Amino acid sequence: MYCSCNNSPFKPRSKTQPSSGSHQTSTRPSGPKRVMVIGGDGYCGWATALHLSNKNYEVTIVDSLVRRLFDHQLGFDSLTPISSIHDHIRRWKSLTGKTIQLFIEQQRDWTLNVLFAIKEFMEECHPVKLGTMGECGTPNIDIEVTHNGTTDTLPYPKQVSSFNHLSRCGHALTVYGKGGQARGYLDIRDTVQSVKLMIANPAQRGEFRVFNQFTEQFSVNELAALVTRAVEKHGFNVETISVPNPRVEAEEQYYNAKHTKLIELGLQPHLLSDSLLDLLLNFTVKYKDRVDTKQIMPSVSWRKIGVKPKTVAA
Repeated sequence: MYCSCNNSPFKPRSKTQPSSGSHQTSTRPSGPKRVMVIGGDGYCGWATALHLSNKNYEVTIVDSLVRRLFDHQLGFDSLTPISSIHDHIRRWKSLTGKTIQLFIEQQRDWTLNVLFAIKEFMEECHPVKLGTMGECGTPNIDIEVTHNGTTDTLPYPKQVSSFNHLSRCGHALTVYGKGGQARGYLDIRDTVQSVKLMIANPAQRGEFRVFNQFTEQFSVNELAALVTRAVEKHGFNVETISVPNPRVEAEEQYYNAKHTKLIELGLQPHLLSDSLLDLLLNFTVKYKDRVDTKQIMPSVSWRKIGVKPKTVAA
């Protein structure tokens, strides 16, 4: 989650000040905008914090660092070595001269707490909340708030990077079920670009906007085929196997989410390319000794908790 505001200090709204329902307008002070990145130690959060800092926003990161704790407790690690958030911030300062502030907070219900704080202390703040396209499920309409006056109930498959890891660490590509599960995908460069565009073009006072933040969509089978071709181009062979789907999901469905709003704001997409696949494969080869292949196959079935699915040849 991201909260942007002008350069004025945070001050509680007095009881005599107009509420959000008032028609009185306020003058926004000029100056650099400040952004609070909640979850700034994460993959998307840190990249976005760097991008906004580089664009001369005053950036503050708030994070519990709980993900690092989970990995430590379970004995897991990332494919590529990741320094501490403190080292990251010091390195950024040495490279650019720009300061990113860090606050480590152990809280729950961040979204609700931030929204209440905005209402109480700074109604001019503009919150930008990143969710997941998985929240939309797989309705039988184009995924928007509404579609041609029709609505449907809006309640995640493997990523291309996961297939790259499998292909170069000596493990077969694992496709859950029929492999027809389709989702939207987004380059990390477009993630940070999208957040910057949403912050630079804030909603009107009282307006609620929804952006489908992705640039292209693939099925699991399509991703497996892309990775297979990229690996074979380098003279290696990779096997694809079908695994009984441990998830409760449709393995083939209509999926056509709309993503025109960000394009209209000026998003210039970085689509999945052979060069990007090559880059990911090279990283996997470099750090393949860090891959724990025992963690790849699913050990829990949501269809029947506690049962380990058996693999079958594709």
